[in-house]
Amino acid sequence: MGTTQTFFTGLVVAIVGFFSSFPIFLQGVTTVGATPGQAASALMAGAISMGLAGIVLSLWQKVPVSVAWSTPGVALLAVSAPDATGFAGAIGAFIFAGALTVIAGFWKPLARLAQSIPAPITQAMLAGVLLSICFTPFRALADAPWVALPILLTWFLVSRASRLFAVPAAVLATVVLIFVHNAGAVPMPEAALTSPVFTMPTFTLSAIVGLGLPLFIVTMATQNIPGMSVLNSNGYRPPAGKMFASVGAFSILSAPFGAAQTCLAAITAAMCSDENVDPDPAQRYWAAVWSGVFYCLFGIFAGAVTHFAALAPDFAVGSLAGVALFAVFMNSASVALKDDAIREAAGITFLITASDVTLFGLGGAVWGLVAGCAVYLVQRWRG
Repeated sequence: MGTTQTFFTGLVVAIVGFFSSFPIFLQGVTTVGATPGQAASALMAGAISMGLAGIVLSLWQKVPVSVAWSTPGVALLAVSAPDATGFAGAIGAFIFAGALTVIAGFWKPLARLAQSIPAPITQAMLAGVLLSICFTPFRALADAPWVALPILLTWFLVSRASRLFAVPAAVLATVVLIFVHNAGAVPMPEAALTSPVFTMPTFTLSAIVGLGLPLFIVTMATQNIPGMSVLNSNGYRPPAGKMFASVGAFSILSAPFGAAQTCLAAITAAMCSDENVDPDPAQRYWAAVWSGVFYCLFGIFAGAVTHFAALAPDFAVGSLAGVALFAVFMNSASVALKDDAIREAAGITFLITASDVTLFGLGGAVWGLVAGCAVYLVQRWRG
């Protein structure tokens, strides 16, 4: 069952992984049509899916396979227009993205195709998606400074000591705001445990192309592939194909209950693989197992999280989602614009994506990716 250190590492990983990104998760599924009950079910399904996937893969391969929901993916949902069929169409897109991930695990050409898109372009698309979300806490300063300012200051001050706990600290600041906003009279949820809500998926071309395909690309490029790289850099060599296929399968199974994408993690994988977890590299996988256990526990009580989030003052959850993505945005923008040779293509990708333009039913993320790849190919052809 591992050591005491692997137990506490797993707990810290789960706290950071869940509480640093659940606000944008809720915002993402709500934007594409989830009702409050479906959003609670989605949060539960997402947490349990990544918990079980981490437990199964870590015990199976005896390596610290840390699993997460796709934070870049749900950020993409948060700036996407809902499908005409509502949340059912989004779930169809989730299943499609999961199926592509499974296929990429077994059919290497698809995995190579996803990897062939230059990292600066995919990171530019992600940065463009995140830009409007990261604006939220600053825009909120004008309308509700007493809400946005405590969240921003908490994040900034705690990040001076530990960037790892900056967002969880901002979550605690938001909890305080909820109690202040409700004059201390915060009603308890009707049920302690979360009830799963099954939604029959609907498959539409607009949702598959506008949501499913970008969700697959951004998750593969910014989560699954970097997650494997982190494991490899720490001396672990699990079979990449089986890893991709497994998280894709968990995505498909959890999608009808609202979860977007289950994927390999990068940051928390580094936490589980670190030499401080256990002197023996062969025992570090227990940290990922324990984090999976805690993810499942958090998922069971996801309904309480959504209940308290609904009691938050205006702009609080949006501001919290914004600060939660500051670090991701800064990293994506840095990678996107670093290379002179591809900066123009990445810049066009970023600008089109951030413009949130919609043409023929497809959002800015799709057109940004298409335009960026086209510019890149023209530059290579002329070069």
